[in-house]
Amino acid sequence: MQAKNDQKRIQALRRAAELKETIRDYLEARTSIPSGRELREEIRKRRDRILKVLGGSEADWNDWRWHMRNRISDVGTLRQILNLSEKEAESIAKVGERFRWAISPYYASLIDPDDRMDPIYLQSVPSMCEFDPRGDPDPMAEEETSPAPAITRRYPDRLIIKVTNRCPMYCRHCQRRRAFGEVDRDTPKRHLQEALLYIRNNPEIRDVLITGGDALMLSDSTLDWLLTELDNIPHVEIKRIGTRTLATLPQRITDELCAMLQRHHPLYINTQFNSPIEVTDEAAAAADRLSRAGIPLGNQAVLLRGVNNNEHVMKKLNHELLKIRVRPYYIFHPKCVRGTTHFRCRVEEGLQIMEKLRGYTSGLAVPTYIINAPGGLGKTPMLPEYLVSWGTDSVTIRTWENKIVRYPNYRGRLEQESEQEEPA
Repeated sequence: MQAKNDQKRIQALRRAAELKETIRDYLEARTSIPSGRELREEIRKRRDRILKVLGGSEADWNDWRWHMRNRISDVGTLRQILNLSEKEAESIAKVGERFRWAISPYYASLIDPDDRMDPIYLQSVPSMCEFDPRGDPDPMAEEETSPAPAITRRYPDRLIIKVTNRCPMYCRHCQRRRAFGEVDRDTPKRHLQEALLYIRNNPEIRDVLITGGDALMLSDSTLDWLLTELDNIPHVEIKRIGTRTLATLPQRITDELCAMLQRHHPLYINTQFNSPIEVTDEAAAAADRLSRAGIPLGNQAVLLRGVNNNEHVMKKLNHELLKIRVRPYYIFHPKCVRGTTHFRCRVEEGLQIMEKLRGYTSGLAVPTYIINAPGGLGKTPMLPEYLVSWGTDSVTIRTWENKIVRYPNYRGRLEQESEQEEPA
């Protein structure tokens, strides 16, 4: 018996060595993929520089309203924060004449001032690539799928209410660039009331997503009013809030906000982290406050060229998110939005990332890879092919290690069925 047990242990150790070898490349790569928490000292120094430029204090830095009042939206201020050349400054100014841009001081502190391929720089600083005429201003046909003011409806039992065009910063890859405008605007209350009336009159709507812009740019009182109205509609089972503030302005997640949100369960929050650098100590604290308020958090990353279209970067991002209790939910393939085509990746890149997540890391760290079908036809999952063939009694599958195996494929019989088949 001991010899048999020893042999099993030897086999287990051999298998463990094989498994370790499958992630050796990631173990080596992750040391060169820093998270925001690992860069805390560099980020702190940049924060101090920004506070000096803007004339702010430590108390100001912790006040989300100060960040909104001091969003960086002119090249002169940006040059004092980033080490821009004259040519770079001229290019940004030229893009800014056509496309609105703004960066929260907090998010600016995450940018490496000397690296033009920095993933935070790419997401926030205007680029001449935005003049590419390819793409569609509204590839998801939101304007053709709006049966009432402020509403987008693509699915049988759920819809979106867009409540503002305001954001802590205007991401260069945003799907709603057309809504930036030149000034910040919240959706008029009368339009929100019409949206609520539409929901009341359509009892199949059980799930409502509040988004924007960024939904958490609404005041606590306005958001409280809207959530209360939804709470009072009997067939609305859950509410969701779409916000990127955890990544772009975590100071917005105040104790007062969390106390208000806690009154409106069941409530979920979907956010968007695209780079491990965005997972900072401040983001972790914001996620912790929301989690303690009982709000489940999900991440909807966007696959962006130069930012995260790399299997190791995406894995590190998902691991960092789980550490702060944010569940990786979706990876969205970049939409064909005019002005964002430089972020486009090939679908094969997304599938390759999924191949290197499934099995190579825990299922909690494996989101669903999604293409939004054009014309408002909704989310379509993209999956690596694991089913090779099927027959009467078995299927042939491919495992995450590319091993081909047969799996029994039969239907068990219930006790009642067995009794019926017994001979008389």
